[in-house]
Amino acid sequence: MPMKAVFQRRLQKLKHIRGVQQPVFSLICMLLGISFTVWFTLLLVFIIVPAIFGVSFGIRRVYMKSLIKLFEWATLRMERGAKEKNQHLYKPYSNGIIAKEPVSLEQEIQEMRRGSAEPEFDMSDIFYFCRRGVESIVDDEVTKRFTAEELESWNLLTRSNYNFHHISTRLTALWGMGVLIRYGFLLPLRVTLAFTGVGLLVVLTSIVGLFPNGRMKNYLSDKVHLMCYRICVRALTAIITYHDSENKPKNGGICVANHTSPIDVIILASDGCYAMVGQVHGGLMGVIQRAMVKACPHIWFERSEVKDRHLVAKRLSDHVADESKLPILIFPEGTCINNTSVMMFKKGSFEIGCTVYPVAIKYDPRFGDAFWNSSKFGMVNYLLHMMSSWAIVCSVWYLPPMSRMEGEDAVQFANRVKAAIARKGGLADLLWDGGLKRGKVKEVFKEEQQKLYSKVLVGSSEDRSRS
Repeated sequence: MPMKAVFQRRLQKLKHIRGVQQPVFSLICMLLGISFTVWFTLLLVFIIVPAIFGVSFGIRRVYMKSLIKLFEWATLRMERGAKEKNQHLYKPYSNGIIAKEPVSLEQEIQEMRRGSAEPEFDMSDIFYFCRRGVESIVDDEVTKRFTAEELESWNLLTRSNYNFHHISTRLTALWGMGVLIRYGFLLPLRVTLAFTGVGLLVVLTSIVGLFPNGRMKNYLSDKVHLMCYRICVRALTAIITYHDSENKPKNGGICVANHTSPIDVIILASDGCYAMVGQVHGGLMGVIQRAMVKACPHIWFERSEVKDRHLVAKRLSDHVADESKLPILIFPEGTCINNTSVMMFKKGSFEIGCTVYPVAIKYDPRFGDAFWNSSKFGMVNYLLHMMSSWAIVCSVWYLPPMSRMEGEDAVQFANRVKAAIARKGGLADLLWDGGLKRGKVKEVFKEEQQKLYSKVLVGSSEDRSRS
C-alpha cells in the first residue's frame, strides 16, 4: 500500500507539470508561427512582389549609402587613433613592384648596345632577357590576377587590406556587431531568398516548357527568368547600376563580358534574357539546366562535345542565325579574374561572324569581394562568403555593338573587343591567357618572343646590306 501511494503521488505531480508546461509549449508554438508569418509576409511584400514587376523601393540604395558613411567614419577613427599613437596606418603598397615603361624589345636592345652596329648577335643581348626574366618572377602580373583584390581601407569584414594594422576597441565592438547582423539576420534572409528564387525557376520553367512553341511561351519564359533572377539578385543584396541601356544585346547576336564571378550571369540576366552556354552538369545544377532548357533554347554540351570546336561553332552559328532566339551570353576569358583586369579572349565566339555586344562589369570591392578563386574555394563556400558580405555593388556598361572588319581575323577582333571592355570598365588590358591559372605557358608565347628577337637581328642585317 505505501508503494502504491507513492506511485500515485508521483503520477499526480507529473500531470501537474504537464498541465503547467502545455500552455508554455502552446505559447512558444504560437510565437514561432507569428514569426514565420511576419517573415514570409515581409519577403513577399518587399522582395518577391517587386521582383515580379521589376520595381524597387530603393531600400538597397539607402542601405548602400549608410554603409559608405559607416566605412568613412571607421576610416576616420582609424586614422585618428594611428595619429595619436604616432603610428603609420598603412604600409606603402602599389600594384606594381617594379616600375616599367612601355618600350619595345627592339628599342631596349638598341639602348643596351649603345647604338653600336656590331654583327647580328651581341653578348649584351643576354642581359636583356635575364633582366626581363627576373622582373617576371619578382613582379608576376599574371598570378596576382588570381588573388583577391586589395582594399585601401577596412570594410569591417574579416578579409581586409594587409597594410592595415590598427584596430581600436570601439571598432572591434562595431565589427562584432556587424558579424551578428550579417550572420544572424542577413545570411538567413539571403539563403531563404536564394532557395525561393532557384525553386521558382525550376518549377515555373518546367511548367512553361509544357506550352507549345510560340509567342506566348517565349513571353512567359522571359517573365519567369527575369523574375527568378531578380529574386536571386536580392538574395545577394546586389545593387547594380546599368549604363547605356540602348546598347543592350539583341536577338541574333552574342553578348561577351569580362568574367569575375559565377554571379556575373545573374547580374546580367536580371536586366535582360539570354541563352546560356555551358557543359551539362549533374546534381542540383543538372536539375536547373534541364528545367531551363524546357522553357528556353539554352545551349548545353555534353562533356565529350566540349572539345569539339567545330561542333560548338556550328551550334552557336545555328542559334544566332535564328533571330527569334535570345542573344547568347559568353565569357571568352574562360576563367574568373580578380576584378582588376581583362585577360585574353578565346577566339571561338569571334569566328562565327555575327554581331558582338560587349559588356563591361566592374564590382565595388568595398562592400564585398565578388572574385571566385576556384582553386581555393568550392562553390558552396564561395556562395556562403557572398551571402555573408555586406552587399554586392557593381556597375554594368553596355557598349555599342561591334562587327568584324574587313581583313580582320578572329584574334584581332577578340583583342579589339577586349580592349574596349577594359577601357570602359577601368580594367587593365592583358594579353596573357587566363588558362595560366592552372596550366603552363604555351609554346606560342615563347615563339612570339623568339620571332620578335629574330626581327631585330634580321632587321639589323638588312640595314647593313642596304648601306
